[in-house]
Amino acid sequence: MLLCLYRFPFLMSYTSQPFAKIREKLLAGELSVSAIVAGHLDQIQAHNESLNAFLEVYDQEAIAQAVVIDAKIKAGTAGRLAGLVVGIKDLLCYEGHHSYAGSKILDSFKSTFSATAVQRLLDEDAIIIGRQNCDEFGMGSTNENSAYGPVLNFANPAYVAGGSSGGSAVAVQAGMCQVSLGTDTGGSIRMPAAFCGVIGLKPTYGLVSRWGLIAYASSFDTIGPIANYVSDARLVLEIIQGEDGQDSTLTSRIPGLKPNQKRIAYIKEVVEHPSLQPEIKVAFEAQVEKLKSLGYTVDGVDFPYIDQLLPTYYVLTTAESSSNLARFDGVKFGHRAANPLDLMQLYKRTRQEGFGAEVQRRIMLGTFVLSADYYDAYYTKAQKVRRLIQDRTLAILADYDFIISPTTSSTAYRLGEKTLDPIQMYLGDLFTVQANVAGIPGLSIPMGTDSAGLPMGFQLMTSPFQEANLLDLGELLSHDVE
Repeated sequence: MLLCLYRFPFLMSYTSQPFAKIREKLLAGELSVSAIVAGHLDQIQAHNESLNAFLEVYDQEAIAQAVVIDAKIKAGTAGRLAGLVVGIKDLLCYEGHHSYAGSKILDSFKSTFSATAVQRLLDEDAIIIGRQNCDEFGMGSTNENSAYGPVLNFANPAYVAGGSSGGSAVAVQAGMCQVSLGTDTGGSIRMPAAFCGVIGLKPTYGLVSRWGLIAYASSFDTIGPIANYVSDARLVLEIIQGEDGQDSTLTSRIPGLKPNQKRIAYIKEVVEHPSLQPEIKVAFEAQVEKLKSLGYTVDGVDFPYIDQLLPTYYVLTTAESSSNLARFDGVKFGHRAANPLDLMQLYKRTRQEGFGAEVQRRIMLGTFVLSADYYDAYYTKAQKVRRLIQDRTLAILADYDFIISPTTSSTAYRLGEKTLDPIQMYLGDLFTVQANVAGIPGLSIPMGTDSAGLPMGFQLMTSPFQEANLLDLGELLSHDVE
């Protein structure tokens, strides 16, 4: 069991076992899918009102699907995920269900199709139990930017869950589902995973189809799993990855698996960063010693672009968000302002009423950096720096198998602590954005708790499309913190 299960003994039931063990019991007739669904619905009933992780629960659908899948198991026709209860972030489309993106501007939208990642889970008989709260359009690090209220941390509800996939992480943390599908643009899977003491995987850009993901920043967005067990994250990734004719950014030529030569690097500027919480640094150093005891060589390396990571990320993502969110104008779907005098007023009032403050801020920033007078000074320059960051990251990974770091510079913030200063909020992404800027995979695993009992996260990154090696090491290390 992972560390978080020590804190919450009720999670020691069958609902929190690795799915492989659950599946064995299902196939042996010792357990039913209906019982599993009922257990998770009980957890949702007990905790969701206070934690605000789910915006919508598909209870009757899940119960009905469980009956069907139980019959499939008896007939020997069930898919690989039969019995897996999954929650999906509110940025993912699910046919016939609402998808609000955590925003009032989509508060009446019902999707006519399912995201490829969602459909692939359904095709293997996973049960989608509900739609999970998130920062509006994925813009936030604390899940306080949702139009439907903040998500609270199950470890201590006075603290945030992390964002933007906060509802997805808390749902797993509190036993409301076995796995969640989140999205990660600059750390939105890994940060809440770290804050909640669970597993969070951001795959390589181009491995998982983004079809059906309501876009924030298209060249950064990725879909990945949040789970209590690395093995469950691995299985879900196997199901959702691969070519899709609806997404031209997917890579068809995936390189073979590299041999693990047990070489690991950490970036000196990260470990020595003044924002790093002392307890996290101590825990990180303990993990380094564990790696050395397992036969790994661990070296510190220089990364001269540490101060450029966040500016590059925020220039480019706000530019892309300005473009992507232009479609939400009240004409075809979603919220529409009442009684506008003309078309221009319709646009303005709809967007003012529908978008929250953080989304409006990022749209305006993106529009500014894309303007004719400033395009070269900001957007073009940021693209050039992105290439430098990517090249240096891949150069490190040519010499080393993995790059490690704390997932976040601190444990979870108190509710409301960062909301008045957006810059301080943005600084929370410092350790996670590198993987998104460079397009490489990143994995956050639990790393114990601080003196306040709040979870800490340990991040591993590796070369593009080397998720199997990443998960192997993550599984090895996660056993060390059981």
